[in-house]
Amino acid sequence: MKPIITCMLAGLLACLCLTASATVQPAERRTTLTAFASEAQLSALFKSWQEQQKRRDEARRAQPSGQASVPMADQNVAGVAPPAPAPAAAKAEAGAASESVTNTQTTGVDEGGIVKLHGKHLVVLRRGRLFTVALGDAQLKPVAAIDAFGPDSAPGRAWYDEMLIWGNTIVVIGYSYAGGGTELGLFDIDQDGGLRYRSTYHLRSNDYYSSRNYASRLIGSQLIFYTPLYLNPRASDPFAAFPGLRKWRGPGQSGEFRRIAPATRIYRTDDELDPWAGLALHTVTVCELARPEMDCQATAVLGPPGRVFYVSAQSVYVWTSNWRRVAGESRTESAVFRIPLNGSAPSALKTSGSPIDQFSFLESEDGHLNVLLRANGRGEAMWAAESSRGDVALLRVALESFGDGRDSAPVERYRRLPGVTGYSVQNRFVGPYLLYGSGASWGRAQDRSETSVHVLRWATPTPTQTLALSHGVDRIEALGLHALVVGANAADLHFTSIRLDDSASTAFRYVRADAAQGETRSHGFFYKPQTAHDGLLGLPVRAGGQTGARQLREPSAAVVFLKNSGLKLSEMGALDATPGANQDDACRASCVDWYGNSRPLFIGSRVFALMGYELVEGTVETFGRGTHIRETRRASFAPGSQRLVR
Repeated sequence: MKPIITCMLAGLLACLCLTASATVQPAERRTTLTAFASEAQLSALFKSWQEQQKRRDEARRAQPSGQASVPMADQNVAGVAPPAPAPAAAKAEAGAASESVTNTQTTGVDEGGIVKLHGKHLVVLRRGRLFTVALGDAQLKPVAAIDAFGPDSAPGRAWYDEMLIWGNTIVVIGYSYAGGGTELGLFDIDQDGGLRYRSTYHLRSNDYYSSRNYASRLIGSQLIFYTPLYLNPRASDPFAAFPGLRKWRGPGQSGEFRRIAPATRIYRTDDELDPWAGLALHTVTVCELARPEMDCQATAVLGPPGRVFYVSAQSVYVWTSNWRRVAGESRTESAVFRIPLNGSAPSALKTSGSPIDQFSFLESEDGHLNVLLRANGRGEAMWAAESSRGDVALLRVALESFGDGRDSAPVERYRRLPGVTGYSVQNRFVGPYLLYGSGASWGRAQDRSETSVHVLRWATPTPTQTLALSHGVDRIEALGLHALVVGANAADLHFTSIRLDDSASTAFRYVRADAAQGETRSHGFFYKPQTAHDGLLGLPVRAGGQTGARQLREPSAAVVFLKNSGLKLSEMGALDATPGANQDDACRASCVDWYGNSRPLFIGSRVFALMGYELVEGTVETFGRGTHIRETRRASFAPGSQRLVR
């Protein structure tokens, strides 16, 4: 069996001495993962697992009553390979919105969200419907509304979570339990903000929902998203769970799924896979939106079910982790897989530990992958990112060291870091620095008057700095070349700017009394730079002491706006929601705001606050010694309302 990394759950750094570097002679070293050569080879693997299960069942039946069952074989479990987006990433196409209103992780890589800009119209996805609002020079005018699903469909078992726009095409991305996986709804939008349903497609997948990550990305006209597919080795037809695409043609007329991942696009390492410990096809699908009909290709990798995925401007990464008991001992086995966006074959490394979420990754311009790790993580399934634990380390490894998955990341490429208390950790790469700390996230804020954020340069071995804070770390964002830490202490919300020069230091702290974050997701925040040192920022808020989970059912009470002047923060004011505006909207689908419902929006020189079904505009004015925001108009686009504009 090939050597792998095995780590005790007790701690990440304590196990690094067990790391096997899997030395392979240069002449033998393969630089990419291996795909199955044919459908017959892939079928033979599943047949061998079925025969193994048959022998296990026969042995179990032959045992005297009361005896323990036959133990599983002590098999090595290889990590998975990531998804492979097919063609090279295209550059932004003409006709796409020229200005982003989404707080994305990577420049040039758009993320599925609840609000996008199309020309002079905002497009909003909420509670199973699409809305457009015209941004006139002196008015806000609701224009159109349409169900976010096809006519004659039964959307009660579907969730419509994300939206992306390319040219005049809106893509609504959701999950349909009735449809068998990811649902892609295509809509046309015209220059007047009119909406027209075009078609619906289903991609076979298991539920991809994450409390932090987003399923979809858009690079040029290519829609890229990750979905897992969990396999049952006992199934009579395992291929019935493989990646597939079908076009919805109405009730009872959708037809069968067409496979979009042949055996030659399914990868694995040469390690033995243990189907009885859990098995998944980690799938990345790339759909070309520039063609009249949806055209998708998928690449999948067999591996254990735990996963975190990240999309850089160059590659897609999937980090897999698996936990098993071997000889009475708990072990974790992990691997990271890299799929370049230029169409070349995926590669992999065996690893140790687990990233917290997608923000734990940075593919840096110097040709390295940098990842913040904890000893134990549960991947990115629902609320799993909020429960990582154990020791902390930074893995920094050259991309050229990725290969066929037999090699392990060398022990010396892991850097031990100060630990954190608590499970809900926030982390972010900002320029040459990495920042991390813990807070309350979706829960209720506690007394955090003595806490800290850790700051280090990820490319150099200089000591980690620990900066004292008087609040938790519930959000870390970039302020140009510097950083912002947002967090609660009891019933107050704190904003601390962090100066990132030759060393890191706290610069300024602003406290908004009796306030809590109205949104926990990264898209809830936006920073609009005005110069290299100054800018405006916005964040939804609600009353102090309330849990982050309130965002699932209620719009934020307001969006607060701050002015950044050389890292000095001052409040400009807030745009408030209308009290009692959360009315019965006759919701038919997706009636929980899993992705939140409130956003600050900066469009040109204009400033807006989206809160539920309200859009409020404010004017930024400078008088006296300060900068202030004053409400100028608002519009309601709630279903069934009179859509009053004032």
